[in-house]
Amino acid sequence: MLSGVTIFAQVPTKPLSPPLVTDLYSADPSAHVFDGKIYIYPSHDIDAGVPENDNGDHFDMRDYHVYSLEAPGKKIRDHGVALDIKQVPWTGKQLWAPDAAVRNGTYYLYFPAKDKQGVFYIGVATSKSPAGPFRALPEPIKGSYSIDPCVFTDDDGTSYMYFGGIWGGQLQRWRTGQYDSAGVLPQDQEPAIGPRMAKLTNTMTEFAEPVRELKIVDTAGKELLNGDNNRRFFEAAWMHKYNGKYYLSYSTGDTHLICYATGDSPYGPFVYRGVILKPVLGWTNHHSIIAFKGKWYLFYHDSTLSGGKTHLRNIKMTELKYNADGTIQTISPYLD
Repeated sequence: MLSGVTIFAQVPTKPLSPPLVTDLYSADPSAHVFDGKIYIYPSHDIDAGVPENDNGDHFDMRDYHVYSLEAPGKKIRDHGVALDIKQVPWTGKQLWAPDAAVRNGTYYLYFPAKDKQGVFYIGVATSKSPAGPFRALPEPIKGSYSIDPCVFTDDDGTSYMYFGGIWGGQLQRWRTGQYDSAGVLPQDQEPAIGPRMAKLTNTMTEFAEPVRELKIVDTAGKELLNGDNNRRFFEAAWMHKYNGKYYLSYSTGDTHLICYATGDSPYGPFVYRGVILKPVLGWTNHHSIIAFKGKWYLFYHDSTLSGGKTHLRNIKMTELKYNADGTIQTISPYLD
């Protein structure tokens, strides 16, 4: 156990959902509905032979595949390599969790990577097809940093990017607004570091405003503290909207939960509401949420396909359900 959360000692025998992809290892699934289909933009896990550490150096991914589904339960289609790290001139290594968006017939793939000095930034690549292949811009997005981009387009057509992750995601190194390799986390009784966000321009390749930090608070309006590991933000921010409310969901990292908070604006503040997904096999927990033909779905990953190897994961999906008051029903990823 860790902070009251189950850490699996062996592979669960009854997963709630099967892997969507079985011939490659995949993780961090960002799902979207484009052209009436579900498109999934995951990381592509490989065994790079890099020793495991808390900075995640063993997650040394080098390209992206795009997948599509005609509908849940149908056969998944692999559209092949959409972008390779060799095609991105500014990168050094580690193509981590991506996301995608569309505007005016152009599709955008957003991806974090370390530059040649080992600092994470967020790049963007474009295509005329949601399946790619994508062509990367020569430089990362100006003003971007850290990892895990999520692009949310509101009902009025305005798009926002949410991003960031602590520990290996380097967000603690940007606490002053400038990169500091010696940057550290707050003390346990100090407010936790929040995810970052900014509105995008209509080009979808630049920030239209300065980056700001989001506030996640409890029901009394007090910011969650850094020591509140079961509720505070770690990485994997995702935004969706349900019945007029904005839902910010995220991973708690070392306690392995997917939690959520709600607000009345894409800028927050966001009030913590509860747990969406309990811990999965493997260290990481990363998700996305979409609506498709009247139902809602949660996409996530675990490590059942590799027998529990935390850097060799597989993407999954399951139905997501809301209560009458707008709260989300907690999902257990295993039946045993």
